[in-house]
Amino acid sequence: MKAAIEKYKLKWLYLVLGLFIIYNTYLITKELYWAMALPAALALLLLYFFAFDKIILLVAFVTPLSITLKDYELSAAISLPSEILLVGLLVFFIIKLFYERNLELSYLKHPISIALMVHLLWMLITSLTSELPLVSFKYLLSQLWFIVPMYFMGVLLFRYEANIRRFIRAYVFSLLIVVIYTTIRHAQVGFDEDIGHWVMDPFYNDHTAYGAVTALFIPVVFALALDRAHGRFWQIFAMVATAMLVMALYLSFSRAAWIGLIFSIVVFLLILFKIPFRWVFFTGVGIVGFFFAFQQQILDKLEKNKQDSSANFIEHVQSISNISTDASNLERINRWQSALRLFKERPVLGWGPGTYQFTYAPYQLSKEKTIISTNAGDRGNAHSEYIGPLAERGLPGTLIVLVIFGLSIYYGFRAYYKATEKHHRRLAIGLILGLVSYYVHGVMNNFLDTDKLSVPIWAFFAMIVSLDHYYSGRKNIAGKIPQD
Repeated sequence: MKAAIEKYKLKWLYLVLGLFIIYNTYLITKELYWAMALPAALALLLLYFFAFDKIILLVAFVTPLSITLKDYELSAAISLPSEILLVGLLVFFIIKLFYERNLELSYLKHPISIALMVHLLWMLITSLTSELPLVSFKYLLSQLWFIVPMYFMGVLLFRYEANIRRFIRAYVFSLLIVVIYTTIRHAQVGFDEDIGHWVMDPFYNDHTAYGAVTALFIPVVFALALDRAHGRFWQIFAMVATAMLVMALYLSFSRAAWIGLIFSIVVFLLILFKIPFRWVFFTGVGIVGFFFAFQQQILDKLEKNKQDSSANFIEHVQSISNISTDASNLERINRWQSALRLFKERPVLGWGPGTYQFTYAPYQLSKEKTIISTNAGDRGNAHSEYIGPLAERGLPGTLIVLVIFGLSIYYGFRAYYKATEKHHRRLAIGLILGLVSYYVHGVMNNFLDTDKLSVPIWAFFAMIVSLDHYYSGRKNIAGKIPQD
């Protein structure tokens, strides 16, 4: 009986395939090729329902290679194919919430989960009061398809340690393709510094985002390079990837990314030498106090620095503190000042998520404008993960961002210190240092409104929560985290 049923199913399968081939052949004769994509679309749909983890890993692979398409008339942009896959994951997650009663959601009680839900709720509130509601709701929607798949679904994926490593490998392998492409193009022009700002196009819109993602992954990949527990092949892959990412970071000429990675190295040394936190705290307070006590003298000294950005490493580093002639630094200050003026006018609710680039132009002062200033709202945002939210979501918006970032570091360290497995400790410290590099970089640039940085950063959050669940003594969402 069973054999007869299987034979009956096969007949129907062959019939459907035969009809598809005949119909597709007919369409091709009419120069219509859309039906050729149907098998791939059907396979993708099946993966959403029966193996969503494969879709998340696919997102990791395609994100560095995705290309952004923009429509300036509609003020819209989408990164293909990564954001299409993320939208599908968001819809799929909503469907599962309604129809799957046994969906494990205990991790929603984790402080990081709560903070992210507050973050999204405040975005909703400030979208309702926005100066440009349509822009704000589009921005909120994009944040939903970044955060929900990569964090709220990511925690379910990363309850298995093997998936953490698969995600990192998938993203890094794809990123290395971009690195090779960029380096070859850059070499063809003699590694010129100015041309180095755009040779990563069309995969990254400029060198700052490219530098930020390399600095984000260097600590994580280096941590995996020290780990022999998961095979010699993957250890060698991580070693090669670390060297290539360091080279890419250097050739990115992204000063903010350099500073971020250097800061993460300092944090690593503090951990390595077990420097007491109180020493670090009081040193930081002392530095801040010194700056405010001698701020006029410091600013006078900085204004005498005339070194512009350069292909020479030493000169390029010196240009970081040039606030008198370096157009990039001056434009960043112009954007910050405009954001602060917007904040002063609406300090609580702000002007609405995603609205900065459309509202800041009247708040620029002619004396602060630079040769790269614009009133068209077509050259980016406030260039800060901290000052931008002040203008768009008010003081509560920035405080929520600070809390989220702070919680990720706190629970990352908690997992690090409680971990009994060496490879878990290495993984935790790699994630912490990667995030630290981005948080420092975030003072000068912001990319959490793009898939290129949002995908890995929210995934890093999910990885930290998974490790914390395992070692915190709470009910673990998947029992023991298995190894590869």
